[in-house]
Amino acid sequence: MVKILIIEDDAAFNSLLRTWLTKAGYRAESVLSAGEAMKAVQAGVYDIILSDLRLPDTEGLALLQWIRETSPDSAVFIMTGYADIHTAVQAIRLGAADYLEKPVDPVLLREKIDEIIKKKDRPHERIPFIKGESVASEKLYEHMMLVAPTFLSVLISGASGTGKEYVANHIHQNSLRREEPFVALDCGAIPRDLAGSELFGHIKGSFTGAIGDKKGAFEMADGGTLFLDEVGNLSTDIQMQLLRALQEGVIKPVGSSKFIEVNIRIITATNVDLKEMIEQGKFREDLYHRINEFQLNMPLLKDRGQDILLFAGHFLEYANRQMNKKIKGFAPEAQELMLAYDWRGNLRELLNVVKRTVLLSEGPQVLATDLPEEIHNLSFKEVVPQTPGQDAQTLKEQHERQMITEALARTRNNKTKAARLLGIDRKTLYNKMKLYNME
Repeated sequence: MVKILIIEDDAAFNSLLRTWLTKAGYRAESVLSAGEAMKAVQAGVYDIILSDLRLPDTEGLALLQWIRETSPDSAVFIMTGYADIHTAVQAIRLGAADYLEKPVDPVLLREKIDEIIKKKDRPHERIPFIKGESVASEKLYEHMMLVAPTFLSVLISGASGTGKEYVANHIHQNSLRREEPFVALDCGAIPRDLAGSELFGHIKGSFTGAIGDKKGAFEMADGGTLFLDEVGNLSTDIQMQLLRALQEGVIKPVGSSKFIEVNIRIITATNVDLKEMIEQGKFREDLYHRINEFQLNMPLLKDRGQDILLFAGHFLEYANRQMNKKIKGFAPEAQELMLAYDWRGNLRELLNVVKRTVLLSEGPQVLATDLPEEIHNLSFKEVVPQTPGQDAQTLKEQHERQMITEALARTRNNKTKAARLLGIDRKTLYNKMKLYNME
């Protein structure tokens, strides 16, 4: 499904947009401010972003520029009730895919979204599953290939951004159902009142907005694999319907009196502890045992060692193709910082960082100073490369000297700009240069 983020501070219009888009078959999420939007974009990849021009905490054009740098593959539509040609031209020049005047016509909006998607090469469809070489990755891959050819249901647990959908898809591609559909549904992005329709379908007129019959995820995945991400977000009544569908192999679309036979393999994923939810009465224990015939635990990116650089290399090749660039790799100092960073957003954050870095990089390699501030600023904090036989202070000095040299080279010896790149003030830079005899 196409994934859409709505950024609109008018709660009523926000909800209306989300309902329109969800009923149209998209995976729609929504936030009320630029701050919430930035967190969402850093945590996930969106095909389309619909942003109001006037937000309570920033201007939409400023947010547009940030999105274009952080998530260059997302197409951004600017919406406003204060439409004028000057702002429209400015938005397009800053990289907006289109400019929409409120009140937004849902038919026109859908046409524009579909037009963009037809032209768009979605990143998660191009990047293949990457195995990894760490002990954690080898263990994960061994278990994946062990369960893939079986008929067992699989529960994938792990933090957001660790690649759960990639693992589910790879299991499907190595199963006996590989020639049949793989259908993924994000349960966390479905409004509760539409979950039944998304899973089991509906018939025309079954509820307001049901303008035609619709197949649900079960029917679309018939013969193949159904992947339900964030399964813990389903309400208890939908959990009961899901359990019945899995046990009996039949579904009943919303509003219909007829049952439809389906044959699917179920793979689910969660970033919460379902056992705790069972104890709290929020998740059915019988459903848990039905979907958990085999469990895979996704390791955090920070625990996968040199895999970080392996994944970054694959993402770099992908970003080069997408942006027609020829960045050859990561400089040693950049590699050290990437290995030291904690990557709370896991693989999703790494992919976004690599794409942004490739977009902004001007040299043959990604330098430490090309990385986002939260990463390259580590150079003047606690991060010290670990090399046997050298004391920490010597390593720290070598590291800082190299960072300063790179920053000065990139800014043509402009110390004010170099200090800004390094995330320090100019006085600190002068003191460091004097300390290391670099004046």
